[in-house]
Amino acid sequence: MKTACIWHYIISFIFIANLQSLSAQSRNDSLVKDKIKAPLTLRFGIDLFQPTMSQFDNTFKGFEIVGDLRINENLYLSSEIGTLERTQQSELINFTTSGSYLKFGVDFNMYKNWTGMNNQVFLGIRFANSLYNHNINNYVLYRSEQLFGEDLVQDGYSTGKLSELNAQWIEFLVGMKVQVLKNTYMGFSLRLNRLLGSSSSENFGVLFIPGFNRVTDENIFGSSFNYTITYSIPFRFRKSK
Repeated sequence: MKTACIWHYIISFIFIANLQSLSAQSRNDSLVKDKIKAPLTLRFGIDLFQPTMSQFDNTFKGFEIVGDLRINENLYLSSEIGTLERTQQSELINFTTSGSYLKFGVDFNMYKNWTGMNNQVFLGIRFANSLYNHNINNYVLYRSEQLFGEDLVQDGYSTGKLSELNAQWIEFLVGMKVQVLKNTYMGFSLRLNRLLGSSSSENFGVLFIPGFNRVTDENIFGSSFNYTITYSIPFRFRKSK
């Protein structure tokens, strides 16, 4: 886990260092504008944090694909799709959650780009849905007095898979994307999640949702983040003379 944290800080340091390109590109960009409308740009890539975390934590496996489509100077259609599997111990229960999620929404860029640039400092919103399963691996029988140690149940009643669960939520996010190489961008986003609805079984409440993270009975809010590397494919349309 310590190694994963070290990688977390390394990625953060690299990204912050590359923020220098925002001002550097602005100084070096040509002042001469060509006859190009606001470019329609497709950008796609992956979240770097989940694969890195998967290498150092054997209870976690995740992968996320990200993408956005620039439809005018400041507005982007954005989405994320991912899969996640995580094993956790929650009080007396050990369980594994596995499933997939889809997020779709828009980002509004607040950074004023020069011609040819596509950097972002943005606010965004996502609507998200997750389809997932819980597998109860084992649990400890609760007794008011434990005379002979813990009674660990590993099979039989209430163990096994709880299938076809789903959840919906909304995310509010702030983030940045900065060009580090030609058509290549690094970015991050911080997200505040608000749960809208979820399904659960009779004997097992919702404790973790792929894409949303931890859930508690007292709080329908959560948080998450991602680090991304993306590649941009521009489609330029010239004005008619």
